Amino acid sequence: MREILIIEDEEELAQFILLELEYEGFSVTVSHSGREGLKLALDSDWDLILLDIMLPDLNGIEVCRRIRAVKETPIIMVTARGSVLDRVSGLDNGADDYILKPFAIEELLARMRVIFRRIDKEKQFQSHLTFKDLQVDILGRVVKRGDEEVELTKKEYDLLITFIQNINRVLTREVLLEKVWGYDTTVETNIVDVYVGHLRNKIDSSNGETYIQTIRGMGYVMR
Repeated sequence: MREILIIEDEEELAQFILLELEYEGFSVTVSHSGREGLKLALDSDWDLILLDIMLPDLNGIEVCRRIRAVKETPIIMVTARGSVLDRVSGLDNGADDYILKPFAIEELLARMRVIFRRIDKEKQFQSHLTFKDLQVDILGRVVKRGDEEVELTKKEYDLLITFIQNINRVLTREVLLEKVWGYDTTVETNIVDVYVGHLRNKIDSSNGETYIQTIRGMGYVMR
């Protein structure tokens, strides 16, 4: 489930966007101030931030600039200002896109999909992935823990890639089933538990640290 942060001081608009995005399957958090929103943006990992320009305590351009100084989280600026200067200022300070108020929720969702498609493609073209002492050579399909090569089956490898590309994000069994096994309806979700168990046995560190954690009632997370 993708996690979205909304930083918007208009409470009715923020609530409207929250409800629409939750209906579309996103996990959404709302902040009504620039300073609080900035703290949330920096303290957690988000898939996308919707950021209003006109905030009462710290304007959105400055919030965007401070986020971009330390993080690459995608940002869509939300603004009632239609001038070219305002749009250019937002983009120059690190925003990925902007949308003018008032807007149709369908347009916002379309802009979000464009960003997510770009990010997903960038992940696909990464040649190396790392997590703690795990190293994955994408092109060679080689997995190492430290200096030791780890032998994985195709499904175990695909499962590991999915986890490493979604560090700190809880993945449900249904999501893992779709990403690793595709739309094969003959496969039950409990197969995910079996393969997670196999993968843990092969990649967990020798000191007993478990890289893939079970989140009861939800799924799994690598962190």
